Amino acid sequence: MALLYLLLAVTARTDIRKPGNAQLRVALFINGTLGDKSFFDSAAHGMDQARKTLPVFAKIIEGGVDPTRWEAALTDLADSGEYDLIITGTFAMVPYVQKLAEEFPENHFMVFDAAVDYQKCRCKNVHSMLFRQNEGAYLAGFLAQKLMQNGLPDVVPGSGLGVIGGMQISVIEDFFTGFRAGAKAASSDAQILSQFANSFSDPAAGKDIAKAQYARGVGLIFHAAGATGQGVNEAAAEARRYAIGVDIDQYALYRVSNPQRAARIVTSVIKNVDVGILRAVQQQLAGSLAYGQIESLGLAEGGVRLVRDSDVMAKVPAEVLKSLNETERAVIEKRVQVPGVFTQMPIASGDASVKSKP
Repeated sequence: MALLYLLLAVTARTDIRKPGNAQLRVALFINGTLGDKSFFDSAAHGMDQARKTLPVFAKIIEGGVDPTRWEAALTDLADSGEYDLIITGTFAMVPYVQKLAEEFPENHFMVFDAAVDYQKCRCKNVHSMLFRQNEGAYLAGFLAQKLMQNGLPDVVPGSGLGVIGGMQISVIEDFFTGFRAGAKAASSDAQILSQFANSFSDPAAGKDIAKAQYARGVGLIFHAAGATGQGVNEAAAEARRYAIGVDIDQYALYRVSNPQRAARIVTSVIKNVDVGILRAVQQQLAGSLAYGQIESLGLAEGGVRLVRDSDVMAKVPAEVLKSLNETERAVIEKRVQVPGVFTQMPIASGDASVKSKP
C-alpha cells in the first residue's frame, strides 16, 4: 500500500548508473515539480552533476504541489533503507526532517536552504545548508538603485524599485532585507514597493503584481518567486521596464528564445544550490559531511553571486561597476555587515574545519 501511495504521489527520475557500481546512493526529494527555471531546477542540476561525475546512484523525486503528500513520500524514502543520504530543501520540509531524523537515527539527511532546530530535535544525523542570499541581494539592490539614479532606456532617473516574493517566508525575507539594505547604501532615499504573490508557481499573479508596480512608477523589480517570477519578466518586457531575478541566470534563460525579454533582465542573484548539493555529495563520499550543524555559503564561499553578463550590464557606466566591485569586496572582507533574517543563528562558515559524523 505504501508503495502504491508513493507511485501516486510522486514522480521519480532515476539515473542510468547501475546501483551495483555506485559507492553512494542519494535521493533528492523536491517538494514541488521541476521546470520552475529557478530553485528546484538548480537543485536537480546539482544531482545531475553528481551522477555524471561521481560514483553515486541518484534519484530525483518530484513530490508535487500538494503539501499533504510530502510527509508520506519522504517517510517512504527513509523507511526504504535504500539511500545513504536523503536530501530535501526549503523550510516547509524542516518539520518532516526533524521528525524522521529521530525515527530513523541510522539514516543521514540533508536540508538545503533551510535548517533544522538542533536545540529542539535529536538531529545529529542532519546536515543543514543555508545560503547567504542576503549578500547577493545586497549587491543587486546597490546596483538597482544606482541604475535608477542614472536612468535606463525607457526609465527616467529617480524611478522607484519594487520587490515581489513568492511567499512571505524567512528565505524570501532574507533576499529582500539584503536588497533593501543595498539600495539604501546606494542612496538613502531609495523608494521600494513590496508585495507577495502567495505562490511560487503562478506566473499570471506575478505578472499582474508587476504591472501594478510598474504603473506606480517603478522602473525595476527584484523578484524572488520561483516560477511566479517568470510573469514578472514578461511584464517587464511588455512595460519596457526592467527586472532582476534569482536562483538561475534569467538573462541566459531567454537570450536565445526571447531576446526582447532577455533585454529587460538586468542581472540575477544566483544562489548556487547545484554547487551546494554537489559539494555535499562529495563530502559524504569522503566521510566529511558535517552532521549536527548548520553550514552557510555566501559570496566568499561561492554559494551566491551576482551575474555580470547581460545586455544591460554591458552598458553600465564604468564608475557604477567600479563602485559595485568595491562593495562586493567590502562584503566578502566583512567590512560591510549585510543585515539578514539568519544573521543571529549559530552558523558555521562554509570553510569550517570542524566536521562530525553521527
